[in-house]
Amino acid sequence: MSRPLALTIGEPAGIGPDIALSAWQRRAELSLPPFYLLADPAFVARRATRLRLDVPIATVEPPAAAAAFATALPVVPIDLDVTGEPGRPDASSAPAAIAAIRRAVADVLGGSACAIVTNPVAKSVLYRSGFAEPGHTEFLATLVEEMTGTAAQPVMMLWSPELAVVPVTIHLPLAQVPARLSTELIVATGKIVAHDLTRRFGIVRPRLAIAGLNPHAGEEGALGEEDGAIVAPAVARLRAEGIDAQGPRPADTMFHAAARASYDAALCMYHDQALIPIKTLAFDHAVNVTLGLPLVRTSPDHGTAFDIAGTGRADPSSLIAALRLAARLAAPAAAAAATAAAAADATPIAGASRPAGATRPTAARP
Repeated sequence: MSRPLALTIGEPAGIGPDIALSAWQRRAELSLPPFYLLADPAFVARRATRLRLDVPIATVEPPAAAAAFATALPVVPIDLDVTGEPGRPDASSAPAAIAAIRRAVADVLGGSACAIVTNPVAKSVLYRSGFAEPGHTEFLATLVEEMTGTAAQPVMMLWSPELAVVPVTIHLPLAQVPARLSTELIVATGKIVAHDLTRRFGIVRPRLAIAGLNPHAGEEGALGEEDGAIVAPAVARLRAEGIDAQGPRPADTMFHAAARASYDAALCMYHDQALIPIKTLAFDHAVNVTLGLPLVRTSPDHGTAFDIAGTGRADPSSLIAALRLAARLAAPAAAAAATAAAAADATPIAGASRPAGATRPTAARP
């Protein structure tokens, strides 16, 4: 049986538990891949009761999760009592969210799960508990380095069938963006995006559109010097390394249908430049994907929605899209591991050479 996805509880007082329960209820209707929820089983049962959902809870460890998935929601305990009520995070919220993320990374790196799907967290709640990372993405990179000894540069991509965008700078005040933006950062980000679009999405030669920082991409310096001094040299370096990169492009003309057809991912210079267009086009089904890590991680592209937690009004569409995309992106790695295991187990014939691994077929563009 294939390995399940590891789904984190996220902020317990938010809608993460609600949409996890709703997604499981639709597992057969939508042919969802098996997943288990990292949480406090008693807490999940209480939330299901509050929502009046008939969802049996199976307390399991990851190896038993896929078999349990058809008849019960598999919950892998995080060994913490969670007590927060919907919309009211408490002292148990941050430790539970952090413990679930940490366990999910360990499970994937240890081979118990094929990928991570993270429910939304409340950064303000985490920060009040002493959490030192800017967000989910950076914490995942820290955990990977702790557990493997290998440093990684995580890159956040928001993906939908209509559009894929990458903010080069992420959670920064807008006033700090010009000082933090550099040619080196754009180049490093572009290389990771191009690499993972090929490795994870199967796009043989990804096309990157690089947005300018300023209106009209600087209008040849009349509206700012950064596009000529920082962005254009980055595009030139990416092209010199064989990456199909175009830009800097004026951001206001990058996201209509004809423009989107000319690239596979847009690199944007700051958070809202990337997230406004994708949330306009794909608000209920866009997925947050972390690139640059030795594991697959996706997440719904929305927040904790404290105001509707526990009411039954939360829409699981983005989580469902995240579960499906995680399973899709993990499939090439799982196939490669299975091929390697089969090759290692095979008894070689004397005088014969070992056959080469199969080449992965080109997949459809994201």
